[in-house]
Amino acid sequence: MDDLVKDILIPEEIVMNKIFLIRGLKVMVDKDLAELYQVQTRNLNQAVNRNLKRFPGEDFMFQLTENESKNLIFQYGTSSWGGTRKLPYVFTELGVAMLSGILNSDRAIAVNIQIMRVFTRIRQMLIDNTDLRSEIETIKDKLNNQDKNMEIVFRYLDELLEKQENPNPPRTRIGFKPDIL
Repeated sequence: MDDLVKDILIPEEIVMNKIFLIRGLKVMVDKDLAELYQVQTRNLNQAVNRNLKRFPGEDFMFQLTENESKNLIFQYGTSSWGGTRKLPYVFTELGVAMLSGILNSDRAIAVNIQIMRVFTRIRQMLIDNTDLRSEIETIKDKLNNQDKNMEIVFRYLDELLEKQENPNPPRTRIGFKPDIL
């Protein structure tokens, strides 16, 4: 199977550029998936419609609203979707995994493996970024504490300098000893 994947290798950047964040989910558009699988979008969607039980909810697949579709076209920077009659479907990672079960060509299987690896890599990058963000927050907290400590030190230094510049007036002695020194 790995030889097949190597033969049909699609650069990761191409796959990554076809993953969008819609409704808080990382998704791929039916048109892009069809292009990667080298099938017509119509055929991809027909295969999905014949196997709707494999796509039980929006966590697998959903159809874009008109507004979402317009925003996606804007993100693409192209108006090549202008001729489509239906709003596009998008597939989450789970939906893409299910596509491998309904598209039985060797290319579809190989492309699916690549896409799943890219989704996994993206998830790992997000985890790594979360760890990095956490470490940065820890460093920020330490710096804030150091700033507060430095502020206290400088305040004490200011007080000491003020005492040196303005010493207290000599005190008059109280007691039984004479003032003779």
